[in-house]
Amino acid sequence: MSSLAILLGAIVIFVIAYLTYGSWLAKTWGIDPSKETPAHTIDDGGVDYVPAKAPVLLGHHFASIAGAGPINGPIQAAVFGWVPVFLWIVIGGIFFGAVQDFSAIFVSIRHKGQSLGEVIEENISHRCKILFSVFAWLVLLLVVAAFADIVASSFNGISLKKEVVDGVEKVSTVLNDNNGSVATASMLFIPLAALFGFLVYRKNAPLLVSSVIGVILLAFCVVGGLAFPVHKSKNFWLVLIFIYIIVASVTPVWILLQPRDYLNSFLLYFMMIAAIIGIVGTNPTVSIPASTGWFANNAAKWPMFPFLFITVACGAISGFHSIVGSGTTSKQLDNEKDAQMIGYGGMLIECVLAVISLLTIASLGYEGSKGMAPPVVFATAIKNFFVNLGFGAWAANATFTVILLAISAFALTSLDTATRLGRYIFQELFVSKESTNNPLSNKFVATIITVVFGGILCMGGYLNIWPLFGACNQLVAVPAFLAAATYLGHRGRNNKMFYFPTIFMMAACMVSLFMSFIANVKILASGNGKIFVQGLQTVVIVPIFVLAILLFVEGWKTIVSLSKEKSATGSVVK
Repeated sequence: MSSLAILLGAIVIFVIAYLTYGSWLAKTWGIDPSKETPAHTIDDGGVDYVPAKAPVLLGHHFASIAGAGPINGPIQAAVFGWVPVFLWIVIGGIFFGAVQDFSAIFVSIRHKGQSLGEVIEENISHRCKILFSVFAWLVLLLVVAAFADIVASSFNGISLKKEVVDGVEKVSTVLNDNNGSVATASMLFIPLAALFGFLVYRKNAPLLVSSVIGVILLAFCVVGGLAFPVHKSKNFWLVLIFIYIIVASVTPVWILLQPRDYLNSFLLYFMMIAAIIGIVGTNPTVSIPASTGWFANNAAKWPMFPFLFITVACGAISGFHSIVGSGTTSKQLDNEKDAQMIGYGGMLIECVLAVISLLTIASLGYEGSKGMAPPVVFATAIKNFFVNLGFGAWAANATFTVILLAISAFALTSLDTATRLGRYIFQELFVSKESTNNPLSNKFVATIITVVFGGILCMGGYLNIWPLFGACNQLVAVPAFLAAATYLGHRGRNNKMFYFPTIFMMAACMVSLFMSFIANVKILASGNGKIFVQGLQTVVIVPIFVLAILLFVEGWKTIVSLSKEKSATGSVVK
């Protein structure tokens, strides 16, 4: 099968979906360009609420939701064969993921830019708001812990090498230039972002001119990183990263978060363009089976349902996206009409990246990618494309390094966005309509608490419960769909596009959690398990399972009640 045909087919389908289904959703939901968005109506000194030009906000949103997710998921799920993964990316992206992302932004801007927890409180119940907010905050703590560890590891320029010489064990220090280059480039991005934000928002510099200059300087940051790697230990970077995300969480979005993500998005665009050039120029043959059957072609023998739909999250649907859309993106939306491009369109761009990722492992084959981490599979395949196109070794190797550097940079982008989102949700949990004096609703207090707990989880071994993250992340999509469906239901608008995605994602996540519970119990019963691994996961699964059922039942009851009321009265609430 031709990789080029698969890629072009996917792009055509996504473009048609955006112009048809995406536009129909905007009309059905009542997108109104004449309505002022919270970015204009709420003045908080530009800390969280600030109108952003559509390309800039798309860059922030895309950088925040993408990262390594649409690369890791499709490559790992390729054990099911390329056809099931491709179909899930296309169908899931169009009817699940893009709908979720678009609706999360939409309902948030109709609720003063507040998070989904506030939307759920107004349209379902206060109890559901508390349940969702606590769950979402805990998921974000896991994201903070994991990504802090990932970023620090990718920055770690010093490692210890043990070897035995003449019967004596000796320990020597080894400097890692690749990691050191990632660290240097990422640190240089920060002042560049601040300069870009200052020029665009305080000096009214033209966006096009600023972008061109910014991208050129971004390239210099990459070159500087390659030329001058910084060699510091992982612990050094962990401390610095936690200090950075505290500052980034409370700093005005226009000076750091927004411009940094916008400029970083060009790295992601570069990766995609490089991959597309490689696929168009070489048209590699797909070297993996179309399907390996119901069970995965690996030692674990996962069944396709639910694990395909849990493994491929970003690139099809990811609950984390709804937290981003209703967290940072909605507070910066300049006009309601931009929500379709940023929410629905941004997700479809990510779907293209997911298809590209699938084609990279498909071109290498199972054996050719054996033992490689997904980002290395992705970078290696693109490097091979360039070699086959006749580029020299230097150009191919430089492309390989820059791609890995870009992926690492996006881990930091996801980290500081997750920290700010955790701060938002924590604040909203403790804010009172009667009083705003609760210290726990203070942005500085909320940030420090979020970072401290994330840090404890990072140091304490987040990997012990990380296997549950996939199902938990996907589970966030269920209340996100319920929030949008009940909002539209209260206004008598068509909300049936949420019915099947809600039920399907609920089923996939609950089956996944149940299977994980049974597997952990069996391991513990065999005597091979560990209390702080399988035991901890078993204990954690139970409240998650119960919480999900409570949220689903109460939300679905509200949807059914609203549907019956509309059938009886035929009224539409404006």
